[in-house]
Amino acid sequence: MAANPFRFVAVITALLAAMPSAASPAACHAASGRETVALVELYTSEGCDSCPPADRWLSSAFAPGRTGAVAVAFHVDYWDRLGWKDRFASAAWTKRQYDSARAAHSDLVYTPQVLIQGRDFSDWRNGSRNAAALEELARVPARADIALDAAPEPGRIAVKLSAHVQVPADRKGARVFVAVTEDGLVSEVKAGENAGKRLVHDHVVRTLRDVAVDDGGDAAGTVTLALPAEAGRTATVVAFVQNVETGVVLQALALPLAQACSPLR
Repeated sequence: MAANPFRFVAVITALLAAMPSAASPAACHAASGRETVALVELYTSEGCDSCPPADRWLSSAFAPGRTGAVAVAFHVDYWDRLGWKDRFASAAWTKRQYDSARAAHSDLVYTPQVLIQGRDFSDWRNGSRNAAALEELARVPARADIALDAAPEPGRIAVKLSAHVQVPADRKGARVFVAVTEDGLVSEVKAGENAGKRLVHDHVVRTLRDVAVDDGGDAAGTVTLALPAEAGRTATVVAFVQNVETGVVLQALALPLAQACSPLR
């Protein structure tokens, strides 16, 4: 029997609504909890005609501002040579996709590609499989703790972070990644495989930095994230702890930015 994508959206919405928000609406602070929050990565491109359905899926399945799962969209640049340049694409995001494949001892690099906790999840269209995977992760004790404080500056945002990796065996190769994502970014595509389409993107990664975890399992500091002039509808600071050698994500956290701590442009 074919999976019902609308049932998947309903299940995910109910699952996420039952969990506490990562931060109150007026907060510029967030801290992770005792359970694992899944990182869902979408590798996509405006030049790929099979990507818009995945973009819409990411938008509908993962409402901003909820725990349970943190969604990010990395726009890769290897489609840019085929007639349309995706202005959200970066060679750095392409490199991350390839690095993720190598860490998983895999050669799976394609668009649209979904990773959950650093591992390929090609069955993302299957509603019951998606819901089951995220529900299972939500019951797993967290392997890292993350706390974030955001402060706006002109054209950028300063993020004070602290993280701790609990188990010594997880610390080798662990890094904390901090990103700003934006929703409501729109393109009127004029050429390439999606010519004539109006594409709307959410959870788009605009900038990404990382900090090493020391031998004691700690990472701390202030990361300044510069932003392009074009603003989306809403911005979110996303942080996750990942072992870059294995690709495994230990914990993730989202801090939706209220007006008081949103970037000043």
